[in-house]
Amino acid sequence: MSQRELKEAFISNLNGTSLGEVAFGSFLTPLCFINRGLVWILYYQAKGTVPLPFPWISHFVLDFCMIVAPLVLSCTMLSDILHLVILALALVSGAFQWYVYHAKGNPAAVHPQTVTSKNFLKSHVQSGRVPMVTVFRVLVNIKTAISILAVDFNVFPRRYAKTELYGTGVMDFGVGAYVFANALVSPEARGRTIVGSKMNHIAKQLMTVWPLLVLGLIRLASVKMTGYHEHVTEYGVHWNFFFTLAIVRVVASLLLALFPVGHSWIFAVLLGGLYQSALETTGLKSFLLHNNDRTVDFVHANKEGLFSVPGYIAIYMAGVQVGLYLMKPRTLVRDYFRVIFNLLWGSGVLYGGLFLCQATVEPVSRRLANLSFCLWIVAQCTFFLACLALGDMALLMLQRKSHCYLVPSAWNPHEKDKDSVAEGKRRSMDRFCLYQAINRNQLLFFLIANVTTGLTNILVDTFSTSDYVSVSVLLAYMFINCGAVHILHLFKITVKFW
Repeated sequence: MSQRELKEAFISNLNGTSLGEVAFGSFLTPLCFINRGLVWILYYQAKGTVPLPFPWISHFVLDFCMIVAPLVLSCTMLSDILHLVILALALVSGAFQWYVYHAKGNPAAVHPQTVTSKNFLKSHVQSGRVPMVTVFRVLVNIKTAISILAVDFNVFPRRYAKTELYGTGVMDFGVGAYVFANALVSPEARGRTIVGSKMNHIAKQLMTVWPLLVLGLIRLASVKMTGYHEHVTEYGVHWNFFFTLAIVRVVASLLLALFPVGHSWIFAVLLGGLYQSALETTGLKSFLLHNNDRTVDFVHANKEGLFSVPGYIAIYMAGVQVGLYLMKPRTLVRDYFRVIFNLLWGSGVLYGGLFLCQATVEPVSRRLANLSFCLWIVAQCTFFLACLALGDMALLMLQRKSHCYLVPSAWNPHEKDKDSVAEGKRRSMDRFCLYQAINRNQLLFFLIANVTTGLTNILVDTFSTSDYVSVSVLLAYMFINCGAVHILHLFKITVKFW
């Protein structure tokens, strides 16, 4: 077999992992998020001020070590002991939180206050900020960037890779979560009203997706011209994920322009159900899974990419509904605890529907983007959002106890007499924050990751490298990707093509 055939075989015919392992992995990033915030709080307790001004590289290295490096290690060398890693991080976090709660002589606490659960619930947070949405979207991008290269190394567990027919791999979740993350901050989810006629709005949406179409064409041309390995059963011969993102955005915008945005969940359910009915009552499922003749026409050549679009539109519509709920103005802490409860409740209901669907209809299939896949993606995304929100609440409680009111990319307490002063420091902290850097240029980050993945595969023999070398390459690769967008963020450069 040629090198290309070996690489294609290496990522083919896989069955994924369990639903429980994917869900359990949701606890890792909130713990990393809390521990990163604890570094700021502990520094504040020791010095009486936030770490500003520090060289930008120190902020970048801290964020990289606290956010990116654990994600790289968790899906490579530490994947088999992930439960122990999460337990260790939880113990470290708990120990430092205990220290913060019992620390004496806080230089900032001129008038010490007892932070009880009652007055904490009645306290306010800054309005207009929903950090868990930003953090969710950034983490999905980071995990996606890691996985698209890591999957070519032996150190990456095969159970985490995309499945062939049925199953739940971590990368399967990443694909759906990327669509869901885009929907969370769509214009419809943010409550933007249509200005002018609906036809003009639809035409505008058509114009906004042209960068995705161009990127899809560039990827298609580069893959075919270089002979780069590709897994044809993912999307087809000519199709790729950029095309899917573009079509989903246009069709969803059309539906949301014609029908009430507040009922987008209804369209998600109807579309997912109707598509599943088509799979069950026609020969569509057999065609998608077992017809291997790709020479007939464009549809046969790209059947996976074309026919999975309804499933991704359903996920997008559900994401719009969740985003619309999360973006509602709130200031009280207890209101956000209600949000967390509703996210967990909704996730539980969706998981119940998933188990019923798997038992009575068919298992999860990313290749089909069937109803089980849609239910799984939305259930896991809402659970992940709830975990991130709980982590943010833990940090908020620690901020009130320590009087450190400035943790980047986190909820910050609302203090009327301090907000005007703190806003300048907050902007300075956000300028050095890796979360904000990736959030500013998310599409560019994804594009850079695709380019550097291709270059790494050309320069490095991913089959023969040892585990330590593989992890070192992955860390260097992510350091370059993150560093590129971080530098752009320092200079306040947003790369937008439309």
